[in-house]
Amino acid sequence: MNNTATQPSINEIASGIYRISIPVAPEYIPGGFSFNQFLVKDDQPLLFHTGPKKMFKAICEQIENVLPVSTLRYIAFSHMEGDECGSLPEFLAAAPGARPVCSEVAAMVSVRDLVDVEPLAMADGQTLELGHHTLVWQNTPHLPHGWECGYFFDTTTKTLFCGDLFTQPGTGEHPLTQGDILTSSEALRRQRDYYAHGRNDPALIEKLAQLQPAVLACMHGSAWSGDGASLLRKLGKSLAAA
Repeated sequence: MNNTATQPSINEIASGIYRISIPVAPEYIPGGFSFNQFLVKDDQPLLFHTGPKKMFKAICEQIENVLPVSTLRYIAFSHMEGDECGSLPEFLAAAPGARPVCSEVAAMVSVRDLVDVEPLAMADGQTLELGHHTLVWQNTPHLPHGWECGYFFDTTTKTLFCGDLFTQPGTGEHPLTQGDILTSSEALRRQRDYYAHGRNDPALIEKLAQLQPAVLACMHGSAWSGDGASLLRKLGKSLAAA
């Protein structure tokens, strides 16, 4: 990661919400790729996604630009996968007062076995108060994959932490964009289809659209601002046509 185009970075994309991005150069992943985590700076700071274990040090260095890692109180993630929660044990060790936050299913089938700290198991629609930010958990089983999959929606900034939805290729050099992310993300999906194509996908996408998000905090690629409901519905139509 010595190339300046592939240096880790942290940028505020909404009030109190920071995108940490760990880009990977094209010589390691063809076309380049990015692994993003999202830090909510608040009375009870929260990190959404831990990144892979081997990126733990780089991610911590970026968090320390905003707040001490040891002050994190919640380590949340969408579903069980290396880039979502691979560094969970390391973050719990670095932030002794923190708890894992995940869906009830993830807590039941995986998290209680993987770590010794009792997870905060979120039910659909359950809220988590951080101080200034109020997060609401959204169960989205198998969207795009994983029985335990779910997302947080911040009602304060209307930010949807949307995980692997809208996964874009490239190193994600723009922290926040209003440009087209659907075309590139759908091209990647068609090339390497990682969606479960569950029967409830249309209803789940509509549930997310009805939140009317103004910011989409994508795990891979640039975060996006604009009419999130419209973009989610366009994604739903594209999936239906697949």
